[in-house]
Amino acid sequence: MEPKGSVLFSVLKPRRPSSAKGKHDRSFVRQLPRVLSVGGLLLRTNAAIIYCGRSNARIAEDDERMKNMLRWLKREPMLVVAVAAAVLGLCLTPPTGALLGRIDWRTLGTLLMMLCVLEGFKQENVLQPFVNLAGRLKTMLSLSLFLVFGVFLSSMFVTNDVSLLIFVPLTILLFRSAGKEQLILPMITLENVAAVRGSMLTPFGSPQNLFLYGQSGVSAWRFMLHMLPLSLLSGLLLAAFILLMYRKNLRERTVYAEGSFGTPRSGFRRWMYLGLFILILAVIVTRTKYWPVALAVVLASIAAADRKLFLKVDYALIGTFLCFFVFSSSVTGNPAVSGFLERTVAENEYWWAIGLSQLISNVPASIVLYPFSRNFAGLIYGADTAGLVSVIGSLASVINYRIYVREYPGKGKQFLQTFTVISWIFFALLVIPGLLLSGWDFFS
Repeated sequence: MEPKGSVLFSVLKPRRPSSAKGKHDRSFVRQLPRVLSVGGLLLRTNAAIIYCGRSNARIAEDDERMKNMLRWLKREPMLVVAVAAAVLGLCLTPPTGALLGRIDWRTLGTLLMMLCVLEGFKQENVLQPFVNLAGRLKTMLSLSLFLVFGVFLSSMFVTNDVSLLIFVPLTILLFRSAGKEQLILPMITLENVAAVRGSMLTPFGSPQNLFLYGQSGVSAWRFMLHMLPLSLLSGLLLAAFILLMYRKNLRERTVYAEGSFGTPRSGFRRWMYLGLFILILAVIVTRTKYWPVALAVVLASIAAADRKLFLKVDYALIGTFLCFFVFSSSVTGNPAVSGFLERTVAENEYWWAIGLSQLISNVPASIVLYPFSRNFAGLIYGADTAGLVSVIGSLASVINYRIYVREYPGKGKQFLQTFTVISWIFFALLVIPGLLLSGWDFFS
């Protein structure tokens, strides 16, 4: 007996042949709606199966994208903090044309040029002769002193971030080749301290010095005279720390792996990157207003000779700088925030500079606090000391962090732990001398 309501059964069930043609035609016509109904049911079923399969594949793709996004955010904590700060700033002060004008585009352009050229250095082994020179040092102590004080001295002339961009990759290469990877983190942290404290001596050693020097109106010699005591004390502490690091064996030899040092490539690109590097240094030292022309020359040269290099540039670092500048520009443009700063910053510039720098870094903090400051010495000493408290305290430290995590992905936490311990030791030793010197009138 046919199951009641079974369309499929009734259609597929064999029927007796009929000799009457008209009767057969009428039977087919009567069954046609059932056939079409079953066909539609089968089509809808297949469509649902295909849809489910595609949906599952799409869900899997979305999950993978989400995991990749979370991994990327985990690798870029500084950028996440910077974006959050920029969003907060834009909530305080809606974006305007004046906000764009307050962003330090010169620093961003210079950083982009330097990142591109140093990536070219890495690709063409341009710094190899310098690596070979450092590799001739016979002991780990002499090598460490050479690298740390190379940063300390060079940061006075090419800015702290540029000195770190040059020396930190070199340090990683040399210590990795010598089988001393466990010392890389302490070494690049000491180099970070050296960059922050060495660069404070000169007007063009750091972006905040450059900005505040331009506002002060004092001579370069007077500026350096006021910065000399803290810079000199910092150098002595760095030397003592390195000696303490190798106290068990001051004569420990450097032994590099076979074939660790290559040879620089010859050819047009190598000389091109050297020429572009000299151009960038000239832009930094002279503070020329024609820096956009230099930026165009650098980008056009690389596009013509080595355009694939653009795929390797660390754009996340540039984004981090940009977001911090957006935040500082937004804060200064908010009347309520400006009124609060006007009431509280004066006579507390030293502590304000240190504290605010931990939120937005010392360059934006200097720009924000300068209009409300009366004690110039307190402001500049505080801004230069802020880099010893946290990674965010100095944009040079952010650069150092980025270089390390690109070489050692997933080890950002170890960097932060080592950086915090060593930097806080120096901060504890230098914060009081800085406070005492902040009472020294910068203009007398």
